[in-house]
Amino acid sequence: MNNYTNRSHDMSLMHEELARAQMSARLGEAQASRRGHQVAMARRLSRKAERAAQQARLALARL
Repeated sequence: MNNYTNRSHDMSLMHEELARAQMSARLGEAQASRRGHQVAMARRLSRKAERAAQQARLALARL
């Protein structure tokens, strides 16, 4: 009976470890996705600022 209990406990620990590993992997994927989204937003805002600066330069050149 004791041998069966030890195996059951070991299996339980393995399942917990697997769940922890999967959770860690998902958190890593979520962080990478957020980083990608932030980089894309930064690029978009940078292009928008560049366009605004160019329009301001053109407006000043017309004066």
